[in-house]
Amino acid sequence: MEAILSLVLPFALMFGLMYFLLILPEKKRTKKYNEMISAIEKNDEIITRGGIMGRVVIVEDDYVVIESSAERTKLKISKSGIATKVNKVEE
Repeated sequence: MEAILSLVLPFALMFGLMYFLLILPEKKRTKKYNEMISAIEKNDEIITRGGIMGRVVIVEDDYVVIESSAERTKLKISKSGIATKVNKVEE
């Protein structure tokens, strides 16, 4: 019995450590990202995964349309292509 316990215990400890160091933080990050994506609204400033900054003009189920320059160039991108939402401080 002790031999089995001495073989199984290190693997159980390694799995527990991996869970708390890798799996749990990734789940939290994914949940936070999905909340941010679902909270995107018109006039929000965003940055795409490709590095394009723009202001959201239209929000649909799977995509958004952004204006990305002074010439009001419109780009239609997938919501999964959004990296972050830029928080502007309003005075």
